[in-house]
Amino acid sequence: MKKIYIPQLLKEQNRQEKIEINDIVPDFTSLTPVRGLIVIRHGGSFLEITLQAETIITLSCDRCLQQYNHKLSIDTSEIIWLENRERELDLESSDREIELEDLAETLPPEGHFESSTWLFEQLSLALPLRNLCDRNCQATPVDQELGKSVVDRRWEGLNSLKKQLSDDI
Repeated sequence: MKKIYIPQLLKEQNRQEKIEINDIVPDFTSLTPVRGLIVIRHGGSFLEITLQAETIITLSCDRCLQQYNHKLSIDTSEIIWLENRERELDLESSDREIELEDLAETLPPEGHFESSTWLFEQLSLALPLRNLCDRNCQATPVDQELGKSVVDRRWEGLNSLKKQLSDDI
């Protein structure tokens, strides 16, 4: 995927560029290539980026630990403000107050938009928080022998002291 030079978008038709995706995204593991479309529109003081994409990934179930395939579909958009931020951070002060505008994503108006990095971030954010292979998935039953409480003999001295203290009280 390519870097987009932000001022070049102003010269494009409708001040936008469309990037068709049909590729493996670096550092993102998927079974199929990511397929979709990114539309980047220059709005004067901001970029509006929309994404519609899908791929298939392999996940491990949180309950039974079996692997299963999951269709990851993304339909999202984001506004990125265009402004020069040349504020110096006071690295020695951990009590620096964070202002509301510091929480917004910004790019310099004369800079580049990294479409591959942005796509990787969106795919990562779309991953499910709970990985369940099935709604009715049951955890693997624990062997009865493994479920018994086993006391390490090195703790026997502490256990006997604990018993003496509870008997004295």
